[in-house]
Amino acid sequence: MTPLLADPTPGLLRAAPIEPAGHTMTHARLLRYLEIKVHHLIQDQDWDSIRVIGGYERKAVVSRYEKTGKLFNIERPTAEIHGRDLVVKAFPGADYVQHYALIIATYLAMTGRPADTVTYQPPEQEECRAALDALDLELDGDLVIVGWGLQHLAPENGVWTRGPGYAWQRLDVADRRVVYLGFLHSIWGDVAGRVVARLAELGAGDVVYVGKVGSLTPGVEPNAWLATGNTSLVRGALVSWDDFFGDYAAAHDGVRSGLHVSSPSILLENRDWLAQHTASYAFVDPEIGPMGAAARQAGIRFGYLHVISNNLATHYPADLSNERHSDVLRQRAVLVDRIRTIITGRLTASPTHPLGESR
Repeated sequence: MTPLLADPTPGLLRAAPIEPAGHTMTHARLLRYLEIKVHHLIQDQDWDSIRVIGGYERKAVVSRYEKTGKLFNIERPTAEIHGRDLVVKAFPGADYVQHYALIIATYLAMTGRPADTVTYQPPEQEECRAALDALDLELDGDLVIVGWGLQHLAPENGVWTRGPGYAWQRLDVADRRVVYLGFLHSIWGDVAGRVVARLAELGAGDVVYVGKVGSLTPGVEPNAWLATGNTSLVRGALVSWDDFFGDYAAAHDGVRSGLHVSSPSILLENRDWLAQHTASYAFVDPEIGPMGAAARQAGIRFGYLHVISNNLATHYPADLSNERHSDVLRQRAVLVDRIRTIITGRLTASPTHPLGESR
C-alpha cells in the first residue's frame, strides 16, 4: 500500500505517488490510463497546491476529458481555481477522493512535475450519505439494475426519466418490476455501497450491479468472459450476501465464478498486492464488496454480473488504458447481450421462486 503522508493542515492527507515500476500495468499503459482521467487544468499548467475534496459541483470547471458517447458515468471531478491553488471536487466518497488524489499525484510524478503539492480531504460520513439524498424513486420490491451498459440493457425505445445526477426507466419482466438506474457521475467504491443502502430505504427488493472487473487469474482473456460470485474481501474481512443469481449465472458458458476482492484504487494494485491475492481471489474492483455488504445489512438480495475488462496477472492488448477502442467495444457488446439474456432468464426460470414476488 502507498503510504499516506500527513499534511500540516488538519483533515488533509498527502497523496504519495505510486512507483510505476511496481505496478501491474506497464509504464506506458499506466500513463495513458492517467492521462484520460486527470483534469485538463492539471495537465495544462502547474499549481502551488492541488487539494481533492468531496463535492458534486457541476458549476465548477468541467474537465474536457469527460467521457462522451454514452448515457451514464460520463462526469468526472470538477475544479475550482483559487489563485495559484486548485481545489478538485470528486463525488463524495472516501475511496473516490483517495483514488483521484493518487491519480493526480502519480500523473505529476510520471510527467516529471512536483507531486508533493497534492493533498486530499476524506469526506465525512454524513456528507457522503447526504450526497445520495437526491436519489428518489418509488420502489415496491422492484429489482433495480445499476451500473455499466444500461443503455444497451434497457429497452431500446424506453424513455429515461431524469433526476439530479441520475436517470431511470421501469419495465415489467416476467411479472416482476425491473428498474434500470444509471448515474451521470461515478459511484466508485463506498459510494456504490451507499447507493444500495439508499435503494433499500426506497423499497428495492433486489439490486443487480453490471460493471467491469479485473481478473487475478493468469490466462483469462479480457472482454471474453463474464464474472459473478457472492463473496468479497472488504477491508480484510470476507463478506457474503444473499445472491440474486444463486447458481444460475455461473452455470452458463462464458461465465466465471470466484472470490472477489475490493480495492479502493487501481493505483494500489501493484505486483506485491497481486502476489498477496492471486492465489485465493479471482476478481477485483472497487464496488462489489461495499454493495454486497450494504445489501446484507439491509436484508435484500444483491448480485453482480460483470465483464472481465482486464487481467492483472497476464498482459493482454486490451486493458484499462484502451477501453474506447472499437474492437473492445464490439466484444463488450456481445457480452452485454449475454448479460441481458442471463438476467431475463433468471427472472423467468422458476415461476415458484420468490424472485417473482414483490417483497
